[in-house]
Amino acid sequence: MLDSVIKYLPGLLSGTAVTLRLFIITLVLSLPLGFILAQVRMSRSRIVQVICKGYIWVLRGSPLVLQVVAVYFGLGRLRIPIDRFSAACLAFVLNYAAYLAEIFRGGIESIDRGQHEAASVLGLTRIQTAIHIILPQAMKRCVPAIGNEAIILIKDTALVYVIGIADLLRTATNFSIKDFDMTPLLVAAVFYLAMTFVMERVIAFVEKRLAYYE
Repeated sequence: MLDSVIKYLPGLLSGTAVTLRLFIITLVLSLPLGFILAQVRMSRSRIVQVICKGYIWVLRGSPLVLQVVAVYFGLGRLRIPIDRFSAACLAFVLNYAAYLAEIFRGGIESIDRGQHEAASVLGLTRIQTAIHIILPQAMKRCVPAIGNEAIILIKDTALVYVIGIADLLRTATNFSIKDFDMTPLLVAAVFYLAMTFVMERVIAFVEKRLAYYE
């Protein structure tokens, strides 16, 4: 068993690096994009709201694996040069931004309107109220949901197999099929569990640090 683990470890670590790159890029880009979409979603313009709602509905209502395929092959048909990994990143960012937009919107709208009025009485501008009063409380309420999406994202990265990206799961599957050995899949499962555990600890740490705003 140990010999098999040592044999497959370099390849599995390479696949894990691809998985982590996709995870980090998606999280770093989808968080600000999701926040912007949440603000647009709450716009006073009816037309802007409808467009944003439509975007969120489409991205949340269709399978992520379909979106990955559509982005990669769709851009290819349009003669827009894009490599597999970039296409996967684009599809993941657009998809997760839609989910995060609703999380941010829910967190912001959950803050009692009385706090806006109190801030106005104290002479704070709308921007000051948002930055110093509303957003810190909203972010505290959003963290558990964002953490859940981050954990789902770790597992969703395996969907990139459909466009031939050698992520952790694809690498482990190829090894298993080639050598008729389940060891690579077992090691991959351990790696996924380890990444999930680390993410849970990070979210718990962030929640603890933001407990001040409750």
